[in-house]
Amino acid sequence: MPHSSQSRPQVQDGDALAAIDLGSNSFHMVLARYSLGELRVIDRLRETVRMADGLDADGGLAPQSRARALDCLARFGQRLRGVERLHVRALATNTVRRLRDPQPFLAEAEATLGFPVEVVSGREEARLIYLGVAHAQPPKPGQQRLVIDIGGGSTEFIIGRGFEPIERESRQAGCIASTRRFFPGGKLSKKRWKEALAVITGEFRQFASLYRARGWDEVLGSSGTHKSISEICVAMGLTKGAITAQALPQVRERLLQARSIDEIDLPGLSSERRPIIAGGILVLEAAFQSLGLEKLLVSKAAMREGILYDMLGRGGENDPRDISVQALIHRYGIDQEQAGRVRDTALQLFGLVAEAWALDEDDARMLGWAASVHELGMAIAHTQYHLHGAYVLEHSDISGFSRQEQQVLAALVRTHRRGVPKSAFDALPDRLLLSARRKAALLRLAVLLHRSHESDELPPLQLEAGPASLRLVLPQAWVEDRALLRADLADEKKGMAGLGIEFEHALA
Repeated sequence: MPHSSQSRPQVQDGDALAAIDLGSNSFHMVLARYSLGELRVIDRLRETVRMADGLDADGGLAPQSRARALDCLARFGQRLRGVERLHVRALATNTVRRLRDPQPFLAEAEATLGFPVEVVSGREEARLIYLGVAHAQPPKPGQQRLVIDIGGGSTEFIIGRGFEPIERESRQAGCIASTRRFFPGGKLSKKRWKEALAVITGEFRQFASLYRARGWDEVLGSSGTHKSISEICVAMGLTKGAITAQALPQVRERLLQARSIDEIDLPGLSSERRPIIAGGILVLEAAFQSLGLEKLLVSKAAMREGILYDMLGRGGENDPRDISVQALIHRYGIDQEQAGRVRDTALQLFGLVAEAWALDEDDARMLGWAASVHELGMAIAHTQYHLHGAYVLEHSDISGFSRQEQQVLAALVRTHRRGVPKSAFDALPDRLLLSARRKAALLRLAVLLHRSHESDELPPLQLEAGPASLRLVLPQAWVEDRALLRADLADEKKGMAGLGIEFEHALA
């Protein structure tokens, strides 16, 4: 069973942090120590895995790619053993996002690594990339930047100011994916290149006008692809490290002297990068053309550094998820008074059973967020609003949340009223199922107790929890005046049964 890194308290001085990036081309791990307000890198590990090479059109993953990925995670896990006061966050990106059924791979990955593995959306990946670059190379006051990251399966484009992203885009055009898509069999030609460039440039132009209108003062590239192209530019005597609009076509012409990928002979290019460099150069040329770029500088940082800095804020006053939940409340016009009443009661109930049910601080945060947005679906329709809200929460890009966190949030909102279908928690990994069902039970009770939407204070509550049971005790005089509450309490036994919990209530 993987360690639950999410259950650790906020980072303290002397703690160790590990960020793991399960990329489509390479897996990276950065291990750092938090000391005196700063992160000091202890170790870095990188392995070329090429997971995207094993992804088929139906969303399956080839056994060889799966084996390479798990072997790498086993080595990462071994490095983390024995590290004291450790926080770990492992995030999977494009290739795992595109798997038809990611759960079997994620279960194997977690068991092998020894820690939870989460999946992030392309836009969340973009946010973390920008965060890593901004901390590694702090911007000047007021400076606006464009950051581009060409991964194995996708490319992210972020405009930001300071440490905050303003615009985020993620497109299915990475170095491995584009090499496979446009140069099948490894064959190269100017005709194929021209056709491929037109396709990708067209895809990038869908957001290019907005980006150009935003503008930027500096362009940074964060990935192994940019580093490799920069080294080629230097080796060819074209630049001193930057990638420019004048140098890039010369690199492309030199590459296309080869008739196949195996014959590519570019100065400064490593043999490891050769099989996928064509797709990388193609994507970068499309970015230069669609966005009108003149010069790009290479950053040493990427998503893995962003994960580290994001971990410092998670669970604290600057948790990006708190900001996102507040944005949802305002965007969907949620009744904040009712949401606040339900949240406060849900957390009160949480405090009564947290120890018996082995729920932690992260569970409390998730329960609070779910209570805050449980009526989100009313902005769409009052009928079956819990279904509408759950759909929005599961399928939206919500900054700071991993895909699994959004799925938990959606499941809690889906099950806070009416019957609980057997499929309500199907999307969750096994390690999250029990705690999710228990949080759902607490949210159901909080909503039930505030069904009237009135601001009357609740009486003292008693709640007792067994491994699969809940017993709520309420003052008889208070319940007798509330006919709707009495009916709801009588019906709740059936609702709780759908969560695998035996519910009873008593009057005192």
